[in-house]
Amino acid sequence: MSTSSFSQVLRTIRWIAAAMVLVITISFAVQMLRQQPPARSEVKIGGPFTLTDQDGKTVTEADFLDKPMLVYFGYSYCPDVCPYALQMMATALDSLGKEKGRIQPVFVSVDPERDTPENLAQYVRSASFPDGLVGLTGTPEQIKTVAGNYAVYYKKVGEGDDYIMDHTSAMFLMDKTGKYVAVFTHSSSVDDIAKCLRRHLDGRRC
Repeated sequence: MSTSSFSQVLRTIRWIAAAMVLVITISFAVQMLRQQPPARSEVKIGGPFTLTDQDGKTVTEADFLDKPMLVYFGYSYCPDVCPYALQMMATALDSLGKEKGRIQPVFVSVDPERDTPENLAQYVRSASFPDGLVGLTGTPEQIKTVAGNYAVYYKKVGEGDDYIMDHTSAMFLMDKTGKYVAVFTHSSSVDDIAKCLRRHLDGRRC
């Protein structure tokens, strides 16, 4: 056998050996994965809070444990994103018909400096917002705590009276025990929200 032929055979043997090692490795990995329980991500959203509602009453998470909550974080001076989200919330809830009263809509301000209970009382009464919408505000520290519990980002942008609040725009569905169920973002449609609400009220997963 010539030197070139021998080298070719040797390379072929090496390729076959490498392929066999790869197959064995993949097979072993698959078997190991099958033995592991499926990973279950624990979503840590929600938690205790103490805030003030639009009537000036101090409330905690315990005051909302009789029904599921649909929670949105925003501020009353928000020019477009917040009103649009609350209108989507209202439309989704209205689609439930007489069942909509089984879910409590909640608006949590990330602008405690301007969103006093008096301001929120007027804001949540908007005809285009959900019926029975509860507005919540508090001290800067209280807002920081509740926003942190819901993984909501917010930041004051600008100076003077015309500043805006940069913030996470998300709607959270919490069950009647205060546990996280689902989150809806700018990519969610009214139908997405309504479908999830119906399924939750029926005792099914979203």
